[in-house]
Amino acid sequence: MKRPEERFEFSAMPQRDRLKLPDNARMAVYLIANIEEWDIGKPIAREYVTSPAGVQTVPNVPNWAWHEYGMRVGIWRMMDSLAKRGLKAGVAINARVCEGAGEPVARAMLDAGWGFMGHGYAQAAIHTLDDQQAAIQKSYDVLKSYTGKAPKGWLGPGLHETLDTLDYLAETGFKYVCDWPMDEHPVQMKTSAGPVMAMPYSMELSDLPLMVVQQHESVHWLQRALDQFDRLYEEGAEQPRIMAMSIHPYIMGVPHRIKYFEAAYDHMLKRKNVWFTTPDEIYDWFS
Repeated sequence: MKRPEERFEFSAMPQRDRLKLPDNARMAVYLIANIEEWDIGKPIAREYVTSPAGVQTVPNVPNWAWHEYGMRVGIWRMMDSLAKRGLKAGVAINARVCEGAGEPVARAMLDAGWGFMGHGYAQAAIHTLDDQQAAIQKSYDVLKSYTGKAPKGWLGPGLHETLDTLDYLAETGFKYVCDWPMDEHPVQMKTSAGPVMAMPYSMELSDLPLMVVQQHESVHWLQRALDQFDRLYEEGAEQPRIMAMSIHPYIMGVPHRIKYFEAAYDHMLKRKNVWFTTPDEIYDWFS
């Protein structure tokens, strides 16, 4: 069990050499779509409609159906928006999606060339698993079999890990993680099975905490994305940066929010010297 100071050294941005992105880009922008399978026979991963009197209900029909909408409708709206702009995303996916009723969603993203990342086998906090190492291995094996290539990245459900998770991920074969949102550059971390890269990531540009947990209006996500991009683009003239966004089809894929998602990309695409990429491509460049 290793603490953070045993995994990586502290590094302040002003102390670093200039990061050199492909084609001398000022910044990189990538997107992660979170694709999950919720079991109606278990407590729901998160609620939009609070259970009556604070009681945890099973089955939790309205919140299960809220997620199901994302798989039936929302993800297709998001994929159309990105395809029209010539963009791809990374997919943090419960491996079980590839084996169940949601498989057509996985197939469409695979056919579109999106890169698959581990997101657990089933949607559950890794702390609650009896054998997290076995669950990580099963996720890896299913994704490798389904896509035809070994997955490189991992985004834990809720971003949570134990202090041993990095070792288990590296031993299984994962090369980078998004669970450590501590920098705007990649960070190399030590594990029992060699280095694992911490991918630059931001919880504050994820639609779930912003609009479901904190209950901001949808336009707030757009303004935050634009402000983040504009500042990183400005700073990137001296020291290039990496910007991450994370979305869920049952949140950003609804009709009243998709225009804000599209407006963010339309703003960013007007700027030159921006590398629109995927987390897998960032890892390949960095390694």
